[in-house]
Amino acid sequence: MIAVIIPAHNEEQLLGRCLRALAQATLGASVSGEEVQTVVVLDDCSDASEAVARAHGVEVLKVVARNVGQARRAGAALMLERGARWLAFTDADSCVPADWLLCQLAFAADAVCGTVHIEAWQPHQGAALRARYQAHYQDREGHRHIHGANLGICARAYARVGGFQALALHEDVQLVNDLQQSGARIVWTARNSVSTSSRSDCRVQGGFGDFLSSLAGQG
Repeated sequence: MIAVIIPAHNEEQLLGRCLRALAQATLGASVSGEEVQTVVVLDDCSDASEAVARAHGVEVLKVVARNVGQARRAGAALMLERGARWLAFTDADSCVPADWLLCQLAFAADAVCGTVHIEAWQPHQGAALRARYQAHYQDREGHRHIHGANLGICARAYARVGGFQALALHEDVQLVNDLQQSGARIVWTARNSVSTSSRSDCRVQGGFGDFLSSLAGQG
């Protein structure tokens, strides 16, 4: 079984779009004979995120942690108990491509680290910010970016390093570092790029949104 884990804290505005895109990726994998189960890990949500998830027919798991590492870890633990052999992670403000899961599996690796891209910039984010972002970002094979919005891991490799740590920031970086230390085979690819939000009201302090804000401040 292939598992998809999505942490969410008050994501009613963007979660539906995320799940619609994921449904296409799930369909593609299912047609190829793969069973796919998706869980949205609702972390201390006070909005309609649960209703959105259920309306799209996906399972929800509730935690009260306000900690993305713990949320990802909880979702992975649930799916590992069910026998998942591959864990795919994305974020509630992101949209995966239709071949996302099949692309990850095709590498036959211990982990697949994919890229992200921004399809719709905010009106106030001008050309200067976009140029700085594009100059910084390595949108190519062999990149070394790590995104929880585009990450796939073999269940055995995940278990071998103890999974995600309960970190409020850079839990994805820590996990990949642990995998590297364990000798895991990691693929760094731009073939399955995930579109993500450029919002400034990010859910994790110090995350991707704050990174964009820091680039904007360099003007």
